[in-house]
Amino acid sequence: MQIIFRQSVFGLLLGLVVMAAGAAAESLLYEEQSLTVNGTRQVARVPKGFRLELLTDKLDGPRLMAFADNGDLIIGSKSGRVYRLAPPYTSPEVLVNLDDYPHSVAFRKGEIIIARTNGVYRAPYQPGQKQISPASVKLLARLPGGGGHSSRTVGVGPDGRVYASLGIQGNCSDQYLGENYSFDNRRGGVFVLREEDGQARWEVFGSGLRNPVGFAWHPQTRVMYASNNGPDHLGFEQPPEYFSRITAGSFHGMPWFQFNGKQLKRDGCATSNSPRPLSDVASPVATFPARNAPMGVTFMPKGALGKALEFDAVVALRGSWGTQPTGGYIGNPATRRPPKLVVVRFKDGEAVRVDDLVTGFQLDDGDRWARPVGVAIGPDGALYFTSDSETNGLFRLKSK
Repeated sequence: MQIIFRQSVFGLLLGLVVMAAGAAAESLLYEEQSLTVNGTRQVARVPKGFRLELLTDKLDGPRLMAFADNGDLIIGSKSGRVYRLAPPYTSPEVLVNLDDYPHSVAFRKGEIIIARTNGVYRAPYQPGQKQISPASVKLLARLPGGGGHSSRTVGVGPDGRVYASLGIQGNCSDQYLGENYSFDNRRGGVFVLREEDGQARWEVFGSGLRNPVGFAWHPQTRVMYASNNGPDHLGFEQPPEYFSRITAGSFHGMPWFQFNGKQLKRDGCATSNSPRPLSDVASPVATFPARNAPMGVTFMPKGALGKALEFDAVVALRGSWGTQPTGGYIGNPATRRPPKLVVVRFKDGEAVRVDDLVTGFQLDDGDRWARPVGVAIGPDGALYFTSDSETNGLFRLKSK
């Protein structure tokens, strides 16, 4: 792969301006890098001193991912395949083939946990295992299924419990994680699993999120943060996408309330009465421009990719399908929100701002050569991310 770097004057000036303003987190400087993707030379903008690599383009609809204790990378997908990649992560193999959208995976001792649209499943698993029999994949706990945001994300928290997130069906679907809602309409937030006496049942952790695809825990505070896809019915500019602090019992407004970047407001398209008042709604701790489609979230542990990014959160923004000015499909593709990786900067355990991390995936005419989805930090301290369209593959960002 041919690599060419050019110093970004814009990145340098931006960094100087932010530093002069007394920013809480160290500013990033950027440079441009050329790499070959699908036989075509593309240019990405990356932090100075980093290098972006395409490791493989032999995946089919890869989504979220997790590293096993031995360093193997396991990736869920839209295609039904759960992939296994051993270091150096260039030769994917199929760990197991499943139906019902195995979107994400997690691990606990002796088991792999797989989130599918209708439930969270488990199977016996040891790090380094090359295949899993589909017959060994058993239901751990059922989830509300159905179309419209059919992905389900699973994670094992610092407390050892299993968490799962799912979105409501549409923009203003009357769905909520409340006891007075039918099981199939208990959508839009994060569940936590209670396992006792051989039984497993979901409890509500955070509610009122339209589509919280990614979540992760801050390495120091152990607080959960989640990305959230906002609704599409308010146009191209509103509402902003959320990055939210999720705590036990927190309520984030959907489908009744929206945060417009300054304040919370009632959403007129939600016709039923909210089970909780406006005063209960937690505002996001950071936002991204509307229609960015935030996906996976991961935190930078100590020592990963340098001290400047320690304990910051990386969020994959897949980019919009909607175009300006209305946010509909019909329009100039060049006006779509571009895919990118961003980093939510933290200071003393609190989010302070959002910076670009890797950009350039969308060309001037609106064509794209990657759309980031899943993000994870590898045992080598590098950042790995999947792209599930244009390039169906795995990329790595590492220090030079």
